[in-house]
Amino acid sequence: MNFREIEEKWQREWEANAIFQPEVSDKEKFFITIPYPYLNGNLHAGHTRTFTIGDAVARYKRMLGYNVLFPMGFHVTGTPIIGLAELIAKRDERTIEVYTKYHDVPYDELIKLTTPERIVEYFSREAENALKMIGFSIDWRRKFTTMDETYQKFIEWQYWKLKEKGLIVKGSHPVRYCPNDDNPVEDHDLLAGEEATIVEFTVIKFRLEDDDLILPCATLRPETVFGVTNIWLKPAKYVIAEVDGERWLVSREAYEKLTYTDKNVRLVEEVDTSKFFGKFAINPVTGDRVPVLPADFVDTDNATGVVMSVPAHAPFDYVALKDLEKSDVLEKYGIPRDLLSRIKPIVLIRIEGEEYEIPAKDIVEELGVKSQSDADLLEKATKTVYKKEFHKGVMLENTGKYAGMKVSVAKDRVHEDLIREGKGDVFYEFSEKPVICRCGTKCVVKVVKDQWFLNYSNPEWKEKVLEWLEEMTIIPEYYKEEFRNKIEWLKDKACARRKGLGTRIPWDREWLIESLSDSTIYMAYYIIARYVNEGVLKAENLVPEFFDFVFLGKGDVAEVSERSGVDVDLLERIRRDFEYWYPVDLRSSGKDLVANHLLFFLFHHIALFPKKYWPRAIAVNGFVSLEGKKMSKSKGPLLTLKRAVSEFGADVTRMYILHASEYDSDADWKRRDVENLSAHLSRLYSLAEKYYLKEVEELTDLDRWLVSRFQKAIKNTRDAMDRLQTRRAINTAFFEVMSDIRWYLRRGGENLAVIFDDWLRLLAPFTPHICEEIWHWKHDTFISLERYPEYDESKVDEELEMAEEYLKVLIDDINEVRKFVRDARRVYIVFAEDWKRDVVRVASSKGNMKVAMKELMKDERLRGMAKEVQSFLKRIFREGAEFASLDEERIVRGAKDFIERETGLEVSFDADRVPEEKRRVAMPGKPAIYIE
Repeated sequence: MNFREIEEKWQREWEANAIFQPEVSDKEKFFITIPYPYLNGNLHAGHTRTFTIGDAVARYKRMLGYNVLFPMGFHVTGTPIIGLAELIAKRDERTIEVYTKYHDVPYDELIKLTTPERIVEYFSREAENALKMIGFSIDWRRKFTTMDETYQKFIEWQYWKLKEKGLIVKGSHPVRYCPNDDNPVEDHDLLAGEEATIVEFTVIKFRLEDDDLILPCATLRPETVFGVTNIWLKPAKYVIAEVDGERWLVSREAYEKLTYTDKNVRLVEEVDTSKFFGKFAINPVTGDRVPVLPADFVDTDNATGVVMSVPAHAPFDYVALKDLEKSDVLEKYGIPRDLLSRIKPIVLIRIEGEEYEIPAKDIVEELGVKSQSDADLLEKATKTVYKKEFHKGVMLENTGKYAGMKVSVAKDRVHEDLIREGKGDVFYEFSEKPVICRCGTKCVVKVVKDQWFLNYSNPEWKEKVLEWLEEMTIIPEYYKEEFRNKIEWLKDKACARRKGLGTRIPWDREWLIESLSDSTIYMAYYIIARYVNEGVLKAENLVPEFFDFVFLGKGDVAEVSERSGVDVDLLERIRRDFEYWYPVDLRSSGKDLVANHLLFFLFHHIALFPKKYWPRAIAVNGFVSLEGKKMSKSKGPLLTLKRAVSEFGADVTRMYILHASEYDSDADWKRRDVENLSAHLSRLYSLAEKYYLKEVEELTDLDRWLVSRFQKAIKNTRDAMDRLQTRRAINTAFFEVMSDIRWYLRRGGENLAVIFDDWLRLLAPFTPHICEEIWHWKHDTFISLERYPEYDESKVDEELEMAEEYLKVLIDDINEVRKFVRDARRVYIVFAEDWKRDVVRVASSKGNMKVAMKELMKDERLRGMAKEVQSFLKRIFREGAEFASLDEERIVRGAKDFIERETGLEVSFDADRVPEEKRRVAMPGKPAIYIE
């Protein structure tokens, strides 16, 4: 069987019959979107996973009877495509290697891609072909790229609206910045550090005693300033810099970073930190004298390189002081040892509901941390203490006016007070490193002046988003907390840049709208993209009044028609389309977009549209690795979607990526497992060839067992798909059903056709091509448009299912016992005595051993064997009797030939040949087995 021939055949048929091009109707709609891919390379396994989940859901909902819209566009704005064109034009060796080796671009084609336009043209064509190769049920009438002139008109409208609402402001804010490109950068612009966010440190200005030199300690926990016992500096060369008229001691790296801020910074001199060890600095809040001590663990590339030590609440500090006591470092720098002995942890915080004497000390001892070399344990200890104190901590009396405050409140209050009183400042740093631009330059945090920002810190805007978050569905549910945290912490974001591809800010055309900021509500553009592609809408028609009418229902249609040049009938039709399809019912996306795009998706919809158009659900899936290695578009390894489908087929690729892990976990593409799955699908096809076209004969008990089991599969598959649990759905719909079929055929079943139509429909969202092919052996309709199987409880027969399970267990038990008998020829099966069944019946009805025993003793026959009855009753309550209700002898005698085939032993029911002690172990539901 050639999978690819079958797949190509049905892809042509689907397209020719336009079966995935929905129109407005009376049916209930379902609008699902997935992130449009960025076109600086071919689609890879990460795209394959997110997109295939989306397609499986789209197909499932379509078969449930929904009118499903599943569109696709392409993202091309920003700097990556420009940078790639420049690298290809320069014949950059690394770029040529990566794109020919990992992206599967032929060299002769690659060297032609020397302009952004050629790159967009090439990769958009390749992406569409790849998405069609895997059989996604996309409405291609709605495709677009973000550089289309009509799309730019849509973005201009969006930004005018945001500006009118006061949600775009001009100011100075920190941004990720590439010094070489002289541009803010976003995730798509980066080779490394895509997930890095900007962290705001509080700088607390400790002043060297009897000197005006400031030791600017950068901290994420300003509320712990009351517990500082010392300051850490790395033994290294630092610099003294003049910062806004003050003399600061900072690391060389910190000085470089300060030059990108809005401060006036001047290098004064380089100094060796050893000259400060043993000296004292003054805590600006408490007035305490604290010593300056050496510490190799200080990272000079993190914040200022000057660290305050709070050993009561910072496990690293507590352990570092203990390590210092054991070393000869103090003597090396001439620091008196008694200085260290005077340092005692100062507890500032009480954790509600927990008893900690000294939090850092207690958690370090609890986790068994021995020294700073236990880095992982120390990291765990730090996170544990911080989380508990932030969420459940209360400030103690020794924190002055902050006493009694929750730590979560005091943190911000202390920060604000320090800044207002001139005792503190801010320092911006990346949450992780390195952050590298695609041009190869190390990025910095730059405070950009006179930049346009989206005012995400606006409290009213945030409150609306948080309120809607509680009403909408997030899958998996636990991600709702992460969304909540991200929303609460979201700061204003630069939305414009000087360089790149994109839409110009309509009121300030020197600036381009950056690539994450122009991709927030593009789902609405899918509604009008169809009309653009049909040629009935052009850029000149897309005036602001057009969008106001279509998306917001504002304006007189006749006046809008006159302003836009669009016929009244067409305007009303497009408005009707929008009202029918919106809102987005499900946004299915990768977890890397939770911290950015998915937040902006919510913020912008809530800012611009009436509540009835706000998104209803977001689903978040994990990443994909390749043979255990993280994939990288710029470094490899990488598995393109096209290569996977070409080698393994669309259905194998789809089924594997959906089954590799549950949607909220990361998946790993393993070649051997993919090949195994291919064999399973071949088995499905072989079964169809043998059984699908057979006439269904009169049903036997075995057939009814199969039907019953299959009804459970329908129920469990639907439940899994309703929860987007594609791994569980495929386990149930394919692997468990296949297991039942194997048993059914071993038992001599011939009526497999009784479930085959429903089985194909059950599998169609996952493996649509092979299901479509087999379906058409009997039918002339598209299985992709058939109804999904309904669970029919009336076809469930628990007794038949129990009987077959009983046989499986019995055969397994026989085969297990046989291992210990040499030259075995015969198995004797002895069923439990009738009185034991009476005991089980009474035990089941009474549910209490004493009550059951009392009832049983009313039977004169059992009173004479009270001791044996009691012993057996105890066993029943201890072990249960799963199959006790079955007519075991009828079942086993009816399956005698089958048991003999499965075990290779002659089956006998001659109890007299079985020793007494063996017969006595027989229980209802578990006969005695004796082999000779």
